[in-house]
Amino acid sequence: MSPNGNRIPPGPKGLPILGIALDIRKDALGTLLRLAREYGDIVRFPVVRQDRFLLSHPDYIEQVLNIEQSKFHKSVLTKKITEPLLGQGLLTSKGEVWRRQRRLAQPAFHKSRINEYASPMIDIALSHMRGWKDGEQRDVAADMMAVTLDIAVRTLFGTTLTAQAQRVGHAMTFLMRYQLARQRSPIRLPQTWPTPNNRRSRRDREFLDSLVYGIIEERRANASSDQNDLLSLLIGAMDEDGSRMTPKQLRDETMTIFLAGHETTAQMLAWTWYLLSENPAAEARLHEELDGVLGGRPPEVADLRQMPYLQAVQNEALRLYPPAYILARTSIEPCEIGGYELPADSTILMSQWVVHRDPRYFEDPEAFRPGRWLDGLADRLPASAYFPFGHGPRRCIGQGFAQLEAAIVVGTIAQKFRLALVPGHPVVPEPLVTLRPRHGIRMTLHPRN
Repeated sequence: MSPNGNRIPPGPKGLPILGIALDIRKDALGTLLRLAREYGDIVRFPVVRQDRFLLSHPDYIEQVLNIEQSKFHKSVLTKKITEPLLGQGLLTSKGEVWRRQRRLAQPAFHKSRINEYASPMIDIALSHMRGWKDGEQRDVAADMMAVTLDIAVRTLFGTTLTAQAQRVGHAMTFLMRYQLARQRSPIRLPQTWPTPNNRRSRRDREFLDSLVYGIIEERRANASSDQNDLLSLLIGAMDEDGSRMTPKQLRDETMTIFLAGHETTAQMLAWTWYLLSENPAAEARLHEELDGVLGGRPPEVADLRQMPYLQAVQNEALRLYPPAYILARTSIEPCEIGGYELPADSTILMSQWVVHRDPRYFEDPEAFRPGRWLDGLADRLPASAYFPFGHGPRRCIGQGFAQLEAAIVVGTIAQKFRLALVPGHPVVPEPLVTLRPRHGIRMTLHPRN
């Protein structure tokens, strides 16, 4: 029983049958933030006859993601949204399947191997800038998608994409919107019906499947002992029982890397450029650090330790606009959280968007202040008060890769260009599978020299 004598957490009643489904459909981020502010650290809210629970206290999040993580699985909600595209990859699998796949993939993300990726990351960032011109207006969100897709395919798959690259981005954007819209809609037409969206969904999935299976076959056909990209390691990896990944498992992991290996970092970079543009003092301080340490040359891994403000900019961008803005789990047995008893099969939500804006942990939480990370804030925060890459055993396996990639790309581009938001361009966060700018981020290029 909770301190106030209730066994059920507080929360809104919502409409009959629908609950607050329409509020979430209209403004998911604002609704989550309002629920936490109005009802507290654990909120019960109905969505189409199903109760969901929002946790916003670090202790409760720590309990679910780390201390008692074995009592919670990836939620059915997550699986419905992501599994049609990703299959049973690391992001969606559970239990022994997840442990086996994580064990096989882990060597590709060891720090020493990740550091080897820095050189191609620099080359790719420079190559994408070669066509940039003074005064040109570009959708930087789309540019960052192209850069990170190129990096992921080159470093993790050992190949390149040319004409298909743009279509990959369009297909994934559509499929994210399509799948999320279905889950948020009170009325869902069967996916077999030949509606325009259903037909396009099928075409885009078939295109991505064909592309991924083609990459796998190319890697198999050109396999050699000196290849150390992730896909080669997964193809050649043998588990303790002597088994290897099936073609379907390889497809699912490769598709997951398409999303997690470039999508999240692309959004992190896009939001970083937006925040720097809107905060000239922070941008000037970053430029001063880059110029002082690098003097115009591309950054190397060893340089990053000498650039704490670059790291602080990354931390603050991830705080305000975390690409992974929400996590969901399902309780596999009755549990007690915060003094409340939650039944088995409860859908439990934990939102980085909400917790990262909590004034109990972040002073002036809506402000972009990278300097807050320079005085040991990370060490003072409660566990799970800041979790842009998740937490516990299922923390993102690619965290080190993403952080290195973002530092290299920002350090390379920011020495050459200032990126200024086009006046009047609307920047609106769109909570899809990741947190995207709904209308892109149109910026004007200004060479620094």
